[in-house]
Amino acid sequence: CNKMRGFALLLALVYSATAQHQALIDYLERRLLAIEDRISLWQEQTTRYASELRELKQQMVSQLESLDKEKETLRTTLDGVGTRVDRVERELDYLETQNGAQPCVDVDDKLIEQQVTLVKEKQKAKYFKLTDCSDMISSIKAMKILKRVGGPKGMWTKDTGGASGKVYIFNGTAEETINEFATVQDFTRSAGFSLSTDLKIPSSWKGTGHVVYNNHVYYVNQEEEIKVVKFDTKNKSITDSVVFPVQDHVPVYGLNPETVMDLAVDEEGLWAIYATRENERHISMAKMDSNSLDIEQMWDTNCPRENAETAFIICGTLYVVYNTKQPGRSRVQCVFDVNDLVTNEEAPLVYFPKRYGFHASLKYNPQEQLLYAWDDGYQILYKLSMKKKLEI
Repeated sequence: CNKMRGFALLLALVYSATAQHQALIDYLERRLLAIEDRISLWQEQTTRYASELRELKQQMVSQLESLDKEKETLRTTLDGVGTRVDRVERELDYLETQNGAQPCVDVDDKLIEQQVTLVKEKQKAKYFKLTDCSDMISSIKAMKILKRVGGPKGMWTKDTGGASGKVYIFNGTAEETINEFATVQDFTRSAGFSLSTDLKIPSSWKGTGHVVYNNHVYYVNQEEEIKVVKFDTKNKSITDSVVFPVQDHVPVYGLNPETVMDLAVDEEGLWAIYATRENERHISMAKMDSNSLDIEQMWDTNCPRENAETAFIICGTLYVVYNTKQPGRSRVQCVFDVNDLVTNEEAPLVYFPKRYGFHASLKYNPQEQLLYAWDDGYQILYKLSMKKKLEI
């Protein structure tokens, strides 16, 4: 009987433990199901949020693209307005520098005859030197390539009057912005034009025939007529301009058709090198007053335009540079001295070292006796070896 009670008690304990275990299992299964439901809900919410974020991103991208287009349109409009404002300001500055509008009248035949007579008289007059300079080129002593910047055609120079050590870059043949560097060192170490100051001029230059002399830029402008414009680099304004008194201009150099006139500076001052249809095969030159821009005297030379690259003047002697048949080679092949001290037969042959293309410009600096050359975008210095004209 005692054994039976013990067995029944054992069965009761086993059954109780099994029931508790089953209850625990049931509870855990309910908790797991609840967790799975929450995870499923979180997944649905995450998917929905991700979808909403993607839609929001697409909307933002679309709006940013639209804003970029509107920004570009606005920038273009503002650039156009700025250009028009600059043009109006330049025209107003130019008008303010003039002495008053000239009446619009037809030039009669008598006035034309007077101008022609005056030109012929200036061609016949004897030239009186302003200095005792009598140097001429003996040879090219050295060549130094400083750097390459800008397009294939242009002009670079220092102030040929020695007023400052600044360097001026005329990049191209028809622009309105001159790049000004404080020194040659700044120019050589500058990445492109990064160290330069933009010098805006009221009207565009034409060709590569410009000079900087005593804090003034003298540049050639061509619209209906050819003008020589004098621009003050300190005051940033035009101080004078004059229509060059010669009709029917033609490009002065056969290989540089953009250059309708080439201005030059030597020990005697300012010169103009040009050509006309009347004397179409040859180059002409004129001495100018750098203050008033008046023509002091004019000459027709025997130097041909054909195959000419450019020219420069030293002590009143014109040196015309021609392209040879050898690639990258050129030489001075014609000279003209206003005092008849040098002739082509007596002048030494001056060859330039082999280069990249041909000279777009050559500018003589009488303070340094250097030639500043622009050759296919390369800025080059030529050191000159000189001799006296009387030693020939």
